[in-house]
Amino acid sequence: MDISLFRSGLNEASKIHEMQIKAFLPLLNKYRDYETNPANEPLERVIDRLKQAYTDYYIIRNSNISVGAIRIQRKENNIYRVGPVFILPEYQGKGIAQKVFSIIEDMYNDARFWELDTILQEQGNCYLYEKLGYRRTGEIKQINDEMTIVSYEKHLKGL
Repeated sequence: MDISLFRSGLNEASKIHEMQIKAFLPLLNKYRDYETNPANEPLERVIDRLKQAYTDYYIIRNSNISVGAIRIQRKENNIYRVGPVFILPEYQGKGIAQKVFSIIEDMYNDARFWELDTILQEQGNCYLYEKLGYRRTGEIKQINDEMTIVSYEKHLKGL
């Protein structure tokens, strides 16, 4: 597995959007969270994020094949937020996300802590983040009768 990250700009907005739809569509169909699911976002939303001075977007590549993307938001006091992060369905379950988080933590080695959100009902996602050292903050947001968002953080640098 040859995982690498390619820093993305506005030229990659359509590619990111296309992969985002493909990756999140199964969850949109499952939970019908039309207001919050990235598969339901317009291209303009991705473009807006790419334009943010505090956002870094990367296309995730496996042997030079684009398999997903990750957005890093730089916050104050060396706090970073991941979201969205996604791997195309046909590449999920192969350890790619674990490798991506390792690369990101090396790249942003000044981080005091990391934040992210995920779907409580997606136990595989929760397991992955907990395996990577993330802990639930206790913050939850009920999206609908079938879906709850939970917040995670990973403390580093003596916090």
